[in-house]
Amino acid sequence: MSYQYILTELNEHILTISINRESKMNALNATLLQEIKQAVTEAETANQVHGIILTGMGTKAFAAGADIAEFADFGPEEGRKLSADGHEVMNSIENCSKPVIAAVNGFALGGGCELAMACHMRIASPNAKFGQPEVNLGLLPGYGGTQRLVQLIGKGKAIELLTTADMIKADEALTLGLVNHVVEHDDLLPKCTEILNKIASKSPQAVAKSLKCALAYYDHTTDGMALEISEFGTSFQTAEFVEGTQAFLGKRKAEFRK
Repeated sequence: MSYQYILTELNEHILTISINRESKMNALNATLLQEIKQAVTEAETANQVHGIILTGMGTKAFAAGADIAEFADFGPEEGRKLSADGHEVMNSIENCSKPVIAAVNGFALGGGCELAMACHMRIASPNAKFGQPEVNLGLLPGYGGTQRLVQLIGKGKAIELLTTADMIKADEALTLGLVNHVVEHDDLLPKCTEILNKIASKSPQAVAKSLKCALAYYDHTTDGMALEISEFGTSFQTAEFVEGTQAFLGKRKAEFRK
């Protein structure tokens, strides 16, 4: 499918979604976010897709924030809708049953940082910088940033970044647990591919259940422990459980995708 603001490429079962606004530092607008949501939603139901990489074109920015000109004259109701629509996009990424990795190739600021945090993992190049500078505009993060930043790096440091608008470099983001790995720019996509291929060799249903249960920890309407018990139990009725246990007992490698 052809998109206006993103590029998609499927290579050996991994779908790469690239934000294609390099001249504008890959700034996010409403149409671009909906395109990402559509691409992720379609990939989730596509059997040929085993994992997703989300990145930005070029070497300067993953996504350097929202397109401020798009909402500079908004009122409260328009602002609420902008936020609600953004939450839907981020939730669609976070709740995807297939692993989504952000390949952060530069600035990830404001909505760009929120987009990266909605992914299941983040791999950064050394020039990556993260921040939530919304207070400089008289705003706060509107796409889930106030919640996910606390979840990922803890209350104290998250509040510092949210209220000072300070940026942090890739090495500090790694120390804080905001990113999983920092690798050279040329190794960014290969590292993401390596991780996704490793995950793809495991039981797809077990991976999806693990993602679901891990996210339930942050859902105040769900008992995560009860969900784990339920999902663990239903795993015993799957063909993948039979294959995994028989392969282990037979001292061979399990083949979950045939």
